[in-house]
This record gives sequence, C-alpha cells and structure tokens, in this order.
Amino acid sequence: MHPSFRIATEGDAEPLLAMMREYDAYDGHAYDEPKARVALLTFLRESSFGRAWLICEREIPVGYIVLTFGYSLEYIGRDAFIDEFYPRESHRGRGVGTQGSGVRRARGASHPGAVDSSGSCPRERAAQEVYRRAGYADHDHHLMSKWIERSFAKPGAGSH
Repeated sequence: MHPSFRIATEGDAEPLLAMMREYDAYDGHAYDEPKARVALLTFLRESSFGRAWLICEREIPVGYIVLTFGYSLEYIGRDAFIDEFYPRESHRGRGVGTQGSGVRRARGASHPGAVDSSGSCPRERAAQEVYRRAGYADHDHHLMSKWIERSFAKPGAGSH
C-alpha cells in the first residue's frame, strides 16, 4: 500500500508530538514536551515558516516530514530545509521516502527556483540514499550550528 500525505494542522499536534518524541529518542536529541509543543504549534500556525505533512497509511499517521523556509544570499533567494523526516520504525525501508515521495513532496512546496537542502546523520546511510535518489547531492561544506538555548539540553553526541 502506498502511503498518503496530508498537510498537518493544529489538530494533529498530539500524534506529531508523539512521533517527535520517538524521533528525538532515535536521533539522540533531548525532548522537552512543553517546549516542543510551543515550537510545533507556532510552526503550524505560521505558514511562512514552512510546511509539515503527516505520512499516513489508511488515515493512520505513520510518520511526518517538516520543511522549513529561509532566505539565502548564497543561493540567491528563498531556500527550504527538510528539518525532520521521520517514518516510524514499522514503515522504514518500505519506500515511504520514495513512493509517493515525501522528499519530492517537500521539494514541491518550496518556492519555484528555490534551493532546498536536507540534513541527515552520517550513520543513516539509508536516509542519505533516499535523498540522493530524489536529486540531492553532497557538497564540500558542512552545516555547523551552535546551541544557544541554555535552559534546554542540547542534542546528545552523535546527532546532527
């Protein structure tokens, strides 16, 4: 069965938060439910921040994908970033990223001519292949970040 995708709304906060908790545990990130809830609801209420989709099988959420929008002088305008792409363990390796294509769906939501990029952990070879098959390429630079929120634990070692 091919997965279906639908735009997430505020009414989807609970299943999204449950999957965000799973994703953060899987990827070694700290999870703070009240802060995650505020961040998620803020994101879902403001379409200029990006889009989120639920990946469903027979209307049951089995994953999600989040695309955030930005602006880049390097890429001459609007860009987009696949911030999180999480199929539940039960649905990994079943084509969720390529069959209906979650990655391609996210790419289509960005502004025409926009550049989009994705982050994936070095240990996630399968995820990297999904992105490569969707047309993403490795570059000779790395995304670097600095954790500035002192009141919230930063992601654990090994996360991206």
